[in-house]
Order: sequence, then structure tokens, then C-alpha cells
Amino acid sequence: MTTAAAGRIDLRDVSVSFRAGRRDRLVALEGVNLIVEPGQIVALIGPNGSGKSTLLRVMAGLLTPDAGTTAIDGRPVDGPDPRVGLVFQEPRLLPWRTTAANVAYPLELAGVARLEREPRVATLLGTVGLEAAASQIPSQLSGGMRQRAALARTLAFEPQVLLLDEPFSALDELTRERLNLELLAITARTPTTVIVVTHSVQEAIFLADRVVVLSAGPGRVVADLPISLPRPRSFGDLDAAVVTSTAHDIRTALGEAAA
Repeated sequence: MTTAAAGRIDLRDVSVSFRAGRRDRLVALEGVNLIVEPGQIVALIGPNGSGKSTLLRVMAGLLTPDAGTTAIDGRPVDGPDPRVGLVFQEPRLLPWRTTAANVAYPLELAGVARLEREPRVATLLGTVGLEAAASQIPSQLSGGMRQRAALARTLAFEPQVLLLDEPFSALDELTRERLNLELLAITARTPTTVIVVTHSVQEAIFLADRVVVLSAGPGRVVADLPISLPRPRSFGDLDAAVVTSTAHDIRTALGEAAA
């Protein structure tokens, strides 16, 4: 008997607002509907203020929507959820801890015994290619290495859903491209549903199975475009005619979203 894949995300009519002044409220998201199947990689793209990061926080259970429902595998998300891992734009590593100790930190907090923790951390460091940096502190790491450490830390509990909030946006282009390749390799080895926020059309196409375009605030889904590139991918795939056509469709949707 086979076990169904886990990590299906189901958002129904999700709306979120924030207080703006004593009486007013700023609507960040309005009526968002989105279904992501297990193992899919979906890129969220949209103008500034379209609610992309807000939507990730709703999925992670860090924000409660004003209206609508969020579920993973049919179970409501009603608070911080161990099924979900969130990687922020900043690595947020503890500066006094080594790379290995940073990756181990959530396992320590959960009370995982050292004998169980250490081999798990070693495996995670190998997954992100940081074995040689295990004893270094964050100030001794490059920006790309710090982000890989943050990713390894997030993978410690093998989340069913991985949320990435522009994790590579502060890096130079060559480092960003290399980490995009590494991310695809990691997700190929670790079956996980992935939602990645990006402002880069090229990155969205390269990483994702689907690109979801959000409108200017309040954020709504205005396009949901499939990416018909085979896997595994290389950057040579970005020269394909289908990529040019898809990029045009994404940019057209972005233009309409910003209007």
C-alpha cells in the first residue's frame, strides 16, 4: 500500500488587513484562492505591496487572516505549524554559534538528544554543501553560505512545505544562480512542496512548476502560469522558445497587476 504525498496547500478566499492609523485598515490580501499540489514548486511574483510575504506568513501560521481558510493536507493552519519551514531574506543565524550549532538549534529547542542530533546535522550540512564550514561562525561565511546554513536549519524537521521569502535577493548574480541550482537539487532529493517569493522573472521560470502573479495591493491572484520546462534543469534551458513566451506572459500579467 502506498502513502499519499504530503504537502498539499489549499487557500480559500483569504483576506488580510493591518491597522493603519487609529481607524483605518490597510488591506494586504483580498480573496486569494490558491491550491498547490504536493511536491510542486510555485513562484509568487508581483509588484511591491502585493502581499507576497504576507501570504507566506499566512501559510506558515504566523498571521491569521481576517477571512478565508488555509489548510495543509486538509488540516487547518491555525498557528505556527511544524509541517511548514520558512526561510527569510536574511539568514538570521545566531552570530556566536558555529554553522553546525546554528543548524542544530531548532533540534535542541525540541529536545532532540545529542546522539540523534549530531548525525542529523551532519547530513543536513552535506545536503547544502557546508561540511567544511561546520565549525565556522556566521561572520566567517559568505552571504551564500549563510543562506545555505539557514536553509539547512529550516530543513532540520523535514517540513512538508518549504516557504522561501526572496532568500537569494541580496546576493550577487553568480552566487544567486548557483544557489538556484542547489535549491533544485535539494528539493529533488527531499520531496517538499515549495513556495518561493521572487521579483525575478527569470528566477521564477527557472525554479517553478507554476508562476502565480499577484496584483498591486490589495493582492489578488491575477495569473497562474504553468512552466513547461522538463526537470532536471540547467540555465541553458532559459534559451528555449517556451521561456521567451512564458516570460512575455508573466511580464504582461505584471504590467496589468501594477495598473
